[in-house]
Amino acid sequence: MVRRTLAWMALLLLAAPTVRAQGTLADTLTLPAGFGTLRQDDIAVKVYFNALQVRVLPLDESVIRTLSPDSYRALHELRNSKRAAVDAALRRTGLPGASLWYVQFFNGEQGEARFSPMELVINSAGRDFRALDLFALTPGFGEQRLKQREVQAALYLFDPAVDVNQPLTVTFETQSSAAWETLVKRVDRERSLIRSRAGAKP
Repeated sequence: MVRRTLAWMALLLLAAPTVRAQGTLADTLTLPAGFGTLRQDDIAVKVYFNALQVRVLPLDESVIRTLSPDSYRALHELRNSKRAAVDAALRRTGLPGASLWYVQFFNGEQGEARFSPMELVINSAGRDFRALDLFALTPGFGEQRLKQREVQAALYLFDPAVDVNQPLTVTFETQSSAAWETLVKRVDRERSLIRSRAGAKP
């Protein structure tokens, strides 16, 4: 009986996403994909600094599965597009996993705006975390400047101790947002609804 249980747990671990934040594995395995209804903006934290809007989305599997199918696929594929680079970073740092975030910088005003990508900080459980690494997703990200209405984006890799199931504060330069405290409640409600929808499906 014990041997059979251990074998079952091993199969679940093999089926789970390679890159994940610690503490979310059980929730991910019980949350089916394809039943969510949220939009990306429903899980995005926005921070405004001068002309810049910084839009920050967690890519934890248990969070993005609450999105509508198209949005889920887009972010899931986005994360997988950098899987090799993320795995290399994990080997380099020796970390067992990562908290991955999709970050967009947008200039909504006239003229050029400069930004410093590493000035993004996430406070989780009283600790400040800066990205351990980042991977550009748009051409010109490394130039660190934006024309009017231009968007630059990157995938940010944080310590797995950043817990997306708890309230977080996102800070860019001198401006902060604690909106995740509200958004995570929305995510939790959607998780419950997803399980109900999946259970009712023939």
